[in-house]
Amino acid sequence: MRIVSLCPSNTELLAYLGKTEWLEGVDDYSDWPAEIKHLPRVGPDLSIDMDKVAALEPDLVLASLSVPGMEKNIEALDSKGLPYIILNPNTLTEIADDLITVGEAIGIEATAKEKREEFLGSIEKYQERTGRVTEQPALYWEWWPKPIFTPGKANWLTEISELAGGYNIFQTEAGANIQTDWEDVLQRNPDHICMVWVGVKEEKMNPELVKKRPGWKEMTAVKHDQIHVLEESLYCRPSPRLLEGLKKLSDIIHLETFRD
Repeated sequence: MRIVSLCPSNTELLAYLGKTEWLEGVDDYSDWPAEIKHLPRVGPDLSIDMDKVAALEPDLVLASLSVPGMEKNIEALDSKGLPYIILNPNTLTEIADDLITVGEAIGIEATAKEKREEFLGSIEKYQERTGRVTEQPALYWEWWPKPIFTPGKANWLTEISELAGGYNIFQTEAGANIQTDWEDVLQRNPDHICMVWVGVKEEKMNPELVKKRPGWKEMTAVKHDQIHVLEESLYCRPSPRLLEGLKKLSDIIHLETFRD
């Protein structure tokens, strides 16, 4: 099939299914795996050039609604009469289900079922290990610094936190994406700060600036220098690559428990 992906998480999901060779084009931000780097680019995920997509003559477009503003891509796909499916997962189970959705759409149902079980099997192993954790550290995930955006209960990073043996301090908030402020974070007093600014490379994030926020020098995470600059590509994209991020996080907060 001739497939075009309109966001990085969709590209990575297709890679997990082992079908990157069917990709004819991807969005500008898709940067993994390495074999897709030579492919034609159809624009940033919020400003897709649908003429470029149409020129690639896709049998299927993998669209998304994971970021506000992507709705106009769907409208443009409809106006061009291009075949598409929409992926918009918020949880690990929904990511697993999307493997089936894509597999059925591209005719590899059996492979998709195997990969779904593989993905869920990896999650189950971490669930077994977290039973050995005696203390759960509090994690604060920072998606954006000012105004602060952070994942809430209905988000995969709350699950990733639990699987790594910790908990998201904003799991009390019902939404998937929460806007708050520095004082709120301070009052919740996390043990670890995980910086994963969306669309920002690690080298451009400065933990020293975080320490200078009003009152934060009294925060447990700052006192113990537990501020982690992490790859947003491993935590901010709803794809099976979250397993790679999970392994890294579990090593950071519970290395001895998860050493095996």
